[in-house]
Amino acid sequence: MDTRRQLIVQEVNAIGTAYLRLDLLPKNAQTPLREDFRKYVSSRAALFPKISDASAAFDELNKTLELQKQIWTQAVNASSGPEYQSARMLLLPALNDMIDIVTTRSVAIQTHPPLPIFLMLAMIALACTGVTGYRASITEKSPHFYSMAFAAVIVFTFYLILDIEYPRFGLIRLDHANHLLIELVETMK
Repeated sequence: MDTRRQLIVQEVNAIGTAYLRLDLLPKNAQTPLREDFRKYVSSRAALFPKISDASAAFDELNKTLELQKQIWTQAVNASSGPEYQSARMLLLPALNDMIDIVTTRSVAIQTHPPLPIFLMLAMIALACTGVTGYRASITEKSPHFYSMAFAAVIVFTFYLILDIEYPRFGLIRLDHANHLLIELVETMK
């Protein structure tokens, strides 16, 4: 989860850096690029609330990729003159970083521990519950409170592990970090 949060910050920083470097381009090229940047950041911010709907998320990601192509083409064309060689050397790597982080974040969103890990967690929970049940059966007094408390702790721990692994759906969320993209759009106006 922390890695995903850091990737959001890296993306915001990469976009912000590339946006600032647009100042190096000719004035007539800056306005359309700035508008495309606003659309791009809005698209990135709109993607993550749509994650639970695969087709909507896929459509938004395609919109993002199209905007990336537009921004790249416009930046290359605007910096093609020899007087803009230094602008090209500063702007294009920043744009490349901005584009690359999309792939990095997409992979991070789709990467989870393998199913055997979750099965092992479930087996450990069942084994602990079985041992607790067996222990309760051989004692004269039935410790119902402790058995229930133990079961609650196991269930809550298992839930938290899943909640941290899927931070878009539960109590632990990345909404605040994603809000950085919305704040970035606001600074671009």
